[in-house]
Amino acid sequence: MNIVSKEFKYVDYLWDDEKAAKLEGDEVALLLYRSNMLGADLRVTNYGGGNTSCKTIEKDPLTGEETEVMWIKGSGGDIGTLKRSGLAGLYQNRLHDLKKIYRGLEHEDEMVALFNHCIYDLDSKAPSIDTPLHGFLPFKHIDHLHPDALIAIAASRDSKKITDELFEGTMGWVPWQRPGFDLGLKLAACLEENPGIRGIVLENHGLFTWGDTAYECYMNSLEVIEKASSYLEENIKGKPVFGGAVVESLKPENRKAQAATLAPLLRGLCSSENRMVGHFTDSDRVLEFINSKDLDKLAPMGTSCPDHFLRTKIRPLVLNFAADEDLSDAKAIKDKLTPLFEEYRAYYKEYYDTHKRDNSPAVRDANPVVILWPGVGMFTFAKNKQTARVASEFYVNAINVMRGAEAVSSYTSLPLQEAFDIEYWLLEEAKLQRMPKEQPLSRKIALITGGGGGIGKAIADKLAAEGACVVLTDLSEERLVEAGADFGKDQASWVTSDVTNEDSVKAAVDHAALAFGGVDIIVNCAGLAISKPVDETTLDDWNLLQNVIVKGQFLVSQAAIRVMRKQALGGDIVNIASKNALFAGPNNIGYGTAKGAQVHMSRLLAAELGPDKIRVNVVNPDAVIVGSKIWEGKWAAGRAKAYGITVEELPAFYAKRTLMNEIILPEDIANGVFAFVGGDLSKSTGNILNVDGGVATAFVR
Repeated sequence: MNIVSKEFKYVDYLWDDEKAAKLEGDEVALLLYRSNMLGADLRVTNYGGGNTSCKTIEKDPLTGEETEVMWIKGSGGDIGTLKRSGLAGLYQNRLHDLKKIYRGLEHEDEMVALFNHCIYDLDSKAPSIDTPLHGFLPFKHIDHLHPDALIAIAASRDSKKITDELFEGTMGWVPWQRPGFDLGLKLAACLEENPGIRGIVLENHGLFTWGDTAYECYMNSLEVIEKASSYLEENIKGKPVFGGAVVESLKPENRKAQAATLAPLLRGLCSSENRMVGHFTDSDRVLEFINSKDLDKLAPMGTSCPDHFLRTKIRPLVLNFAADEDLSDAKAIKDKLTPLFEEYRAYYKEYYDTHKRDNSPAVRDANPVVILWPGVGMFTFAKNKQTARVASEFYVNAINVMRGAEAVSSYTSLPLQEAFDIEYWLLEEAKLQRMPKEQPLSRKIALITGGGGGIGKAIADKLAAEGACVVLTDLSEERLVEAGADFGKDQASWVTSDVTNEDSVKAAVDHAALAFGGVDIIVNCAGLAISKPVDETTLDDWNLLQNVIVKGQFLVSQAAIRVMRKQALGGDIVNIASKNALFAGPNNIGYGTAKGAQVHMSRLLAAELGPDKIRVNVVNPDAVIVGSKIWEGKWAAGRAKAYGITVEELPAFYAKRTLMNEIILPEDIANGVFAFVGGDLSKSTGNILNVDGGVATAFVR
């Protein structure tokens, strides 16, 4: 292969010769390296989309003879993060032997189970549906990618003509067909009819390219995508994209404010069958599409590439609201939204009923995944943050495809029957059924105040480990940055917040709505401690304790309740109080009073919020010294003085006074919170759980 240049404008050249040189001689390692480079650029392929392979000569463990083995990304993997454990290794000769028993297009699904009889590597992942597409082509290294630029050409009405003219006969073209055994045969036939081509365009689907080495394959892929991208941009120049704008975007800060206000209402409606988690984006490309004249024409057409609509549903829901709609009356807005959702669900049910087969799986959740609000942005809702974010990325891919196709020809989507047959493909259903059981807090969003360290961070760790998305708030940005580093990008978000300031609290709750769509769990953990006798307790001490502990809990709960009521999904408020709320100890007038108010406020809220299915409970820690922020500064010295001991003696002193003689850790408090929100106590509210090792004087009754 003749490599023309390493300079690219529309894709990233990421190959590092020094790194690749260390992998020479290990074709599988080079396959993984190439795959990760390709998957790192979303212009090359989308998350989880596409496939890569290489073929090597291995020794057959049964015969000792040399045999050709194909290594290919296994089912459900992602090339950007692909590791050796994510590959399937198959005997090439056995894969080709399957042609002898293939019974035709109507029976091709049965071939997938037979791939398992071709496995060479016993540690293989399940082979994907793309296996024969790679196996029936003779090249040593093969890429199957979903670049927006190529799919734009593949999804245009003049796809074959453009492909032939643009690549001057060096690319093959295969009409749309669902991926599978038969499409693999079609690719092989295309190559036989067009010897010497460098790749194949699959109509409405994607791209196949190849090379004798991993590097040549990589460069071939980049060069083809670069050429297609350049062609599209040349044709877009000077033209009104999507027919030009007919809606003006709000300013960025106003878009965010509108989105944060509406997101919980949308989340509640999207969760009519299953609770969903949200994602929001107002990127320039999204705004260009949703503000355009052609939105009404293109959005109902749906997406083209199978990977796109599997994650975004066949079409989005477009809101008919003005960007600057007054959202202050939540009930009135919900009344306007509800008919839009009902219409969408009815459309989806009709789509299912019209196209279902005798053996189709049952209809799935009929709510939209993608919601477009002209002038504001795009919401996506799915079972978790990663899936919602990826759905958003895929719809941006679809926008890019429509943008390019409309510039060079006209956009064509898949026929609805074809789309349905992929969405409700029995093989796809089997993949869904193999998904692991969801965690107890999957689909839940938790906001934890005081989350920058100590007990708050331990609670965030526990809830995230049980599947929740967590939002950490704290006064200290430094602590939040440090705490946030322990979570993945789809697990957690953080924002500085002062719980004594109403605007700051609202901003934190809005942050949760923008990051994840709303909030289900509030943990009021922000606090401080001051230990002084009554005659030494200043008014400033008193006000500080009341503001942070009592007023803070009130403001955060109030803001969260407004969101929970919009969602109409119920919720949990867990307040981290103290043994001191129940026990009258010395030198503790300010702190103990604030904690007592905290507990009684919880009772009052539980009584008021029961009809909303919002449960309010209390966890009472005691003497959490290790890792707790309140023991920093003067509190420890004050308590030691009250008990006539040294600071160093405090942990042992507190442990010895408990019935169980236990030291209490932040993780113990986190477990107490999870006990309330994890599902087993779903019908309990107004309760107090002491996590103190057993302090008899603080027994609730």
